[in-house]
Amino acid sequence: MATYAIGDVQGCFDQLCQLLDKIFFDPAADTLWFAGDLVNRGAQSLEVLRYIRGLGDRAHVVLGNHDLHLLAISEGVTRIRKKDTFQDVLDADDATEILAWLKSRKLMHYDPELDIAMVHAGLVPQWSFEDALSYAAEVEAVLDSDKSHDFFAHMYGDQPDCWSPSLTGWDRLRFITNTLTRIRFCDEGGRQILSAKGELGSQPEGFIPWFEVAHRASRHRQILFGHWAALGAGYRQEGVWSLDSGCAWGGTLSALRIDSGWQFNCVNCHL
Repeated sequence: MATYAIGDVQGCFDQLCQLLDKIFFDPAADTLWFAGDLVNRGAQSLEVLRYIRGLGDRAHVVLGNHDLHLLAISEGVTRIRKKDTFQDVLDADDATEILAWLKSRKLMHYDPELDIAMVHAGLVPQWSFEDALSYAAEVEAVLDSDKSHDFFAHMYGDQPDCWSPSLTGWDRLRFITNTLTRIRFCDEGGRQILSAKGELGSQPEGFIPWFEVAHRASRHRQILFGHWAALGAGYRQEGVWSLDSGCAWGGTLSALRIDSGWQFNCVNCHL
């Protein structure tokens, strides 16, 4: 029995199959964690969703920003963009079932036996580990309610850019969602700059990677994250591991064994 955490698949189904062959994945015994962004940019989003959904409880998925974007389009609150590559999902005969399954995924996954958590992007420094789980659950509850359409209608936007426990309504849910699915850089006070997407050192002055804030409340916990292809899979700081190695951008798709050994495996992507 093995547990692997896999970086952003982004519609790269053939590469996912190659990676699972390489790690000798056994769906009867092994477990896979997916760091979000299952869809978009690659050409096989539908195949990816069908396969992972078919794994049942052998797969744990957290939602990424591309997954939420697909759901927002399916709810009719925004239009598909020129670079989006998931029209096949929207047109599928089983789209209703697939999208309902996707919408029921978590924003933060935690395994108490391994004492490891996974989010798509990251946490702001003010949030403890327990805070983050609680705030993720707030958004998950809305996604699983009759307010989900309104949530998607209010999801887009970069404000507010700093956390306060007094935030309420859509501003609160938007900030939580942006943090868990979009953050890369923030300042020492936790103010996010979501427009900065490049390599370390490319960010505006005064901003640092979210995991380098010295007083980060979650510093002493193990957190896996994707979302940051420019950072690369295998990047490690105290308590954090990066999983995204840029599969959809011609990089690799990576798997990290997390139940023992912390061993990386990857396959090259030729799209």
